Amino acid sequence: MTAQVETAVRGPEAYSLARNAIAAMEKAGVWPTPLNFELWIHYLGDPEGPLGIEIKRLLAEDAVISDETSEMLAAEFLPRGRLSEEIRDAGAVLDRELASVSAAIAKAHKTQTDFGETLADASQTMDTAVEDASALKSLVGGLSTATQRVRRETASLEKRLESSNKEVARLREHLEQVRRDAMTDALTNLANRKAFDERLEQACADAGRTPLTLAILDIDHFKRFNDTWGHQTGDQVLRYVSTILSRVCSGNRFVARFGGEEFAIIFPGESPGAVMAALEHIREEVSSRSLRRRSTNDDLGAVTLSAGFAEHLPSEGAAALLERADEALYASKRGGRNRVTSARALENAA
Repeated sequence: MTAQVETAVRGPEAYSLARNAIAAMEKAGVWPTPLNFELWIHYLGDPEGPLGIEIKRLLAEDAVISDETSEMLAAEFLPRGRLSEEIRDAGAVLDRELASVSAAIAKAHKTQTDFGETLADASQTMDTAVEDASALKSLVGGLSTATQRVRRETASLEKRLESSNKEVARLREHLEQVRRDAMTDALTNLANRKAFDERLEQACADAGRTPLTLAILDIDHFKRFNDTWGHQTGDQVLRYVSTILSRVCSGNRFVARFGGEEFAIIFPGESPGAVMAALEHIREEVSSRSLRRRSTNDDLGAVTLSAGFAEHLPSEGAAALLERADEALYASKRGGRNRVTSARALENAA
């Protein structure tokens, strides 16, 4: 939460801000869920912030702000969300484990030091002890007791370390799952925008050693599905398309839900011809069947995709590559939809 919003929700204007958030959600047709309420509080409290700008863009485009869209916005723009809480909780457990292990090691170290001192004392009294049976017996008894104490402390330390290793392994697995969840779109199970941005940045950094192509795909007339059949049917369409994309984009290809009804595919090391063939295959497979609404069995008709792709240029950054792929996508839209356009073909024709 920004300092500006933090101040607002803890000041006299908090009630007014809350009422305005409810009114704004109602006007935009957004359900007043706790997550949406938090998003709109941030949006109205800091309208020129990154979240405010993104929500204004979605509203200007009449985009549907579904639960999945809200989850995506929260994951990207609310840094104190569930992920941060999960990490903080895991960090607290790890701190406790490390403190416990540190105490066990310190105790074992003290026992080892005491044992060393006992051995030193035994060495000094050995000469006289051998002439006195009772003294020798006492000496041996003391060494035996000290040895047993060291063994107990060592066994306790080993057991504690084994337990801590298991706990740390559990925490590592848990945090890895949290990281995967934070990088996954909840509706489609594809990578989300955050994961895509990170992968594209890395791919552009590595592109000097291998070819790189970026494609952007958009479901044609998606708003019509939502307006006619409702958001649940729109979600059904998104899952249908994502299933095909996931199947086609195996291996080194990286596919993500870019936002709303848009998807992105990163093709590392593939020729433009191979990319065009893959996109045409996706387009044809998506449109090859007529979907039916699950709840009523109504015929939804065929779903079509428009796509555009751009090959990475030397020293080109992720933003520039994304812009050229996006321009190719909109050329497909302008050209009648349900087609694939290459950015190179556009640039050669210009």
